[in-house]
Amino acid sequence: MARIKLPMPAPFEELIERHGRELMRYLVRATGDREDAADLFQETFVRAYRAYPRLDPSRDARVWLYAIATNLCRNRARATARRAAVFAATPDGAGGSTPAETLAQRTRADATGPKLDLRRLVARLPDKQRRALLMRYFGGLEYAEIADALDCSEQSARANVSQAMKKLRAAW
Repeated sequence: MARIKLPMPAPFEELIERHGRELMRYLVRATGDREDAADLFQETFVRAYRAYPRLDPSRDARVWLYAIATNLCRNRARATARRAAVFAATPDGAGGSTPAETLAQRTRADATGPKLDLRRLVARLPDKQRRALLMRYFGGLEYAEIADALDCSEQSARANVSQAMKKLRAAW
């Protein structure tokens, strides 16, 4: 089956070339899974392509892409949580424990281990703190850009990064 190549305006191609790699790194860190990140990366640029003609020229395209990617990550996390809730409500028949209970037991067991790795600690941060931290330290965004991507104030973005760092230091 032949792939249909959509006509792409030159500035959009430049947008992909300029920000694609760092956005992929952000998504890998945000999801913790390269395959999920690749799916979200592709969906981010599909949505960006569709909305590109309506993009306000005064808006920073990099921050706009991070906002799209962040929203897609949130949607994926919500969908995963809904699926987990359905599984938790249905016993798996093996000893009476549900998949959610098994996961919770494993998580508790991991937490009591001698040393947690940084990825696990970051994954356990509250959603907004984790995303703000990743954008700041792995994406290199300024606090104003993080605020724009997370749809919050600059002060809130700064507080989220600060709280995340405090939690990581305390756990490490």
